[in-house]
Amino acid sequence: MPEGPKAQKLAVVIPAGGVGTRFGGRLPKQFIRLGRVSILTETVAHFTRHPAVIAIVVAAPEIHVERTRRALAPITRRAPVMVVRGGGMRQDSVWLALQAVPGNTDIIVVHDAVRPLITRGLIDAVVGAAAESGAAICALPITETIKRVRQDMVEATLDRSELWAVQTPQRDGVVGTDDAMLVERLGHQVRVVRGLVENVKITTPEDLRRARRAWAR
Repeated sequence: MPEGPKAQKLAVVIPAGGVGTRFGGRLPKQFIRLGRVSILTETVAHFTRHPAVIAIVVAAPEIHVERTRRALAPITRRAPVMVVRGGGMRQDSVWLALQAVPGNTDIIVVHDAVRPLITRGLIDAVVGAAAESGAAICALPITETIKRVRQDMVEATLDRSELWAVQTPQRDGVVGTDDAMLVERLGHQVRVVRGLVENVKITTPEDLRRARRAWAR
C-alpha cells in the first residue's frame, strides 16, 4: 500500500440520516446554515477539496434525499459525491453508505455530518495514523474529574489521564457507541490522534452559536 495520506485512495462516509430531534425545530440540523451554506455542505466541502478523496457517500434521511442532493450540487464538481438513503439508526446509515464505497479504496474515513469545522491537517493526521496502524480516531483528553456512579452513589474516581473523548460519529444502538468500538470488537487496535477543540459536533443551539463564531474567524 502506498505510504502517506496523499498517496492513499480515500473514500468518505458521512452519516447524515438523523432528523435532529435533540436540536429542536422542523428542519434537520444538517440543513441549517452555518454561514453562506448549510452545515452539511460545509462539512462535505472539506473532503471535496482533498486531493486523495475518490468518493464521498452521504447517507441522508429518506424524506430528505433529494434535498441533500440539491444542497450538495454546487460542490459535486470537485469530487464524486453520492447521496444514499440512510437507515433508522446511525449505524444503519454507515452500513448503507459503505455499500456504495468503490472497491479500489485504500482507507475509508467516517465523519459526522454536523462537525463542519474539521481541518485538512486533522484529516491527514488521522489518515496517516490509519495507514500505519490499520485504524485510527481523533479524540481529546478528558480534563474534568470523572466519577463512576451506581444508584446515585460514587463508586470510584477514574484516572482521567487514561480517558479521551472521541470525535467520531456516535451510534445509538447496542452494537457500538461509536464507529471505533466496532473495530475494537473485531480485536483490532485503534490509534488515537489528538483532535481539535473547535471540531465541535453541533447538537444544540449553543453548539451552533459556538460553531458560527469559530467559522466566522
